[in-house]
Amino acid sequence: MAITKDDIIKALEEMKLTELNDLVKAIEDHFGVVAAAAVAAPAAAAGGAAPSEVSVMLTNPGGNKVSVIKLVKEMTGLGLMDAKKLVDGTLPVAIKENVKVEEAEEMKKQLMEAGASVDLK
Repeated sequence: MAITKDDIIKALEEMKLTELNDLVKAIEDHFGVVAAAAVAAPAAAAGGAAPSEVSVMLTNPGGNKVSVIKLVKEMTGLGLMDAKKLVDGTLPVAIKENVKVEEAEEMKKQLMEAGASVDLK
């Protein structure tokens, strides 16, 4: 017999708060996710705290477009033609969205070294 959604909900209703907390942590560890991510981002923005995720925005590819296109291809996993279309398209354009700040800073550094202008939003 398969467990239904109603069975799960009933079991959750009977759990203590500490048991629910342990369950959430176990699910996060097992699936490699963070249950509070969707709630934490708006709360951080409302509180004026620094964002945990940003978008890497290409504002100008600079004079060395070929290097920038290769970096965009590598960073996004796009094919060469799609990366070229992204770089040659309407600017500013999001190269990658919802990136951790540390990773975004590294991407910005690499793109700027290739001659591009980049903003993090």
